[in-house]
Amino acid sequence: MSNYKIETKCIQSGYEPGNGEPRVLPIYQSTTFKYNSSEQMGRLFDLEENGYFYTRLQNPTNDAVAAKICDLEGGYAAMLTSSGQAASFYAVMNICEAGDHIVCASAVYGGTYNLYAHTIRKMGVEATFVDPDCTEEELDAAFQENTKAVFGESIANPALVVLDFEKFAHAAHAHGVPFIVDNTFATPINCRPFEWGADIVTHSTTKYMDGHASCVGGAIVDSGNFDWEAYAGKFPGLTTPDETYHGIVYTERFGKGAYITKATAQLMRDLGSIQSPQNAFLLNVGLETLHLRVERHCENAKKAAEYLQNHEKVAWVNTPALPGDKYYDLAQKYMPNGTCGVITFGLKGGRDAAVRMMDALQMIAIVTHVADARSCVLHPASHTHRQMNDQELKEAGVQPDLIRFSVGIENAEDIIADLQQALDQV
Repeated sequence: MSNYKIETKCIQSGYEPGNGEPRVLPIYQSTTFKYNSSEQMGRLFDLEENGYFYTRLQNPTNDAVAAKICDLEGGYAAMLTSSGQAASFYAVMNICEAGDHIVCASAVYGGTYNLYAHTIRKMGVEATFVDPDCTEEELDAAFQENTKAVFGESIANPALVVLDFEKFAHAAHAHGVPFIVDNTFATPINCRPFEWGADIVTHSTTKYMDGHASCVGGAIVDSGNFDWEAYAGKFPGLTTPDETYHGIVYTERFGKGAYITKATAQLMRDLGSIQSPQNAFLLNVGLETLHLRVERHCENAKKAAEYLQNHEKVAWVNTPALPGDKYYDLAQKYMPNGTCGVITFGLKGGRDAAVRMMDALQMIAIVTHVADARSCVLHPASHTHRQMNDQELKEAGVQPDLIRFSVGIENAEDIIADLQQALDQV
């Protein structure tokens, strides 16, 4: 599928029916798969043969959808997880263990910040958070001898910071560690992190990829470009024998597929954050229109941002899609065809005015979600980021009055009319 344009890949990649087989990807709604030979089942358990034997590890529906996402990102191998949070967790813990350290951009989703700042710390993995706008020298200073990865979001949720991929990739590779990028907001339609030096990409497929708020899910895509063997001492989980599989060395047995194979055969085996085949099927339905929806999201978001910029009650508007935005130039460099359908803004009346305006909306809903077909708003400081203190909110780029507005694919005039009537009541 690599020769097709990305629009075609959204529809055609991942699943190729044979003669007389279903035209649409089937749902393999089965926990297990039958074999006639005990010996063959043993070979599957030992990773000596490819095949399906238990859905917690692999399922044909899931694998087809993972292959599609892999093709969209231009990667080598991919896997689905039960959520974006699971993808963020697996992506790091697949190469970290107690005593290790990661470097992370501070402008990330609140749940991701909490995962890396607090939860994995209890497992013995420390994180240093750096301002994504830091100098190369400041970024370099964040690394330690035990650093194993660098993490950032292509477009930060909800700060809408555009990550400088080349700066972060250069620093990661100079220290012999992979650069991991959460590409949820930009999607592979608007941004291709592997082309700018990223090694691993994660997604909350719950957002634009699904696009209909129907199912929670995540994905991890490996470019296959990072040379684990070149830094074998840093990554013993990949480069030394795994006794739970009779001494398999993942890099020797699976080459460029080592990272995803280990994440599947080891982490998914033991932690079980699998995406259900039903959810994978729904995700695939969403992926088939991703290229159409993302364009409309971006178009509507730009119109809404321009309206808000000119409203007397609006104090500020952030979107890297508009000239004059702090990250406009980086957006033009890394995602010239568009950014995302999410914008942020604040009202001159501050936090209280923001709450009154949101409560007055009629079509645009207040929900704990973002990036689906329906327009919605959220007040991150009160909702998704409420576990963070004032200093952490500041570092994440979340002002107290910030309204996160996920612009849907409804008619733009209807979206703006709802904003107008709500602002009239403030």
